[in-house]
Amino acid sequence: MGTIRHMPSVGTRAVEAVRQSGVPHALHEYELPEKAGRERDARPAYGLETATVLGVDPERLFKTLVVLVDGTPWLAMVPVSRELDLGALAAVAGGRRAVLADPAVAEKLTGYQVGGISPLGTRRALPVVLDEEAVLFGSILCSAGRRGLQVELAPDDLVRLTDARLAAIARER
Repeated sequence: MGTIRHMPSVGTRAVEAVRQSGVPHALHEYELPEKAGRERDARPAYGLETATVLGVDPERLFKTLVVLVDGTPWLAMVPVSRELDLGALAAVAGGRRAVLADPAVAEKLTGYQVGGISPLGTRRALPVVLDEEAVLFGSILCSAGRRGLQVELAPDDLVRLTDARLAAIARER
C-alpha cells in the first residue's frame, strides 16, 4: 500500500500558480508501490490506485490528457474512473478529429512528465476542457505538476484558473 504525506513546502509551476492565485487548496503527496516490469504511467489502473492511496472517490480524481484536435493541442480532464470520449472533445473544440498526443509531444507542450501533467502552470497555455461532472463535488483533485503530487481545489476555482470549458467528455470504460 502506498503512503500519503501532506507537504506544504512542495513546489512546481502548478503549485506556484495555485498559491499565487490565493485560492484555497490542499496538496497531497503520495507514493505508489511499483509493479515489476511495468512503468507506472503505462498502467491503466494508476489513477485508480492513486485514488485508493489518497482515500478519495475516483470520480473526484481527474487525469489531465493532452489531445490534438485537428492538430491543435488541448487539455482534457476526466475522472480516473472513466475514459475520455475523443469524439465529444472534438465536438466541444469545434473540430472533426481528436487523438491523444504522443507522450513526448505532451511533455514538450506542457513542460510536465507524463503521469504528472497538470492543467496549471503549463509551459504553453493550452485550452482546457473539464468534464462537467466535476461541479458535482465541493473539491476535486488533479496533478500538481509531478508524479506523486495532487492538488485539491474547488472545481469552480480550477475552471477560473485555467479558463476551462465544462462539457460532457467522459464515458464509462
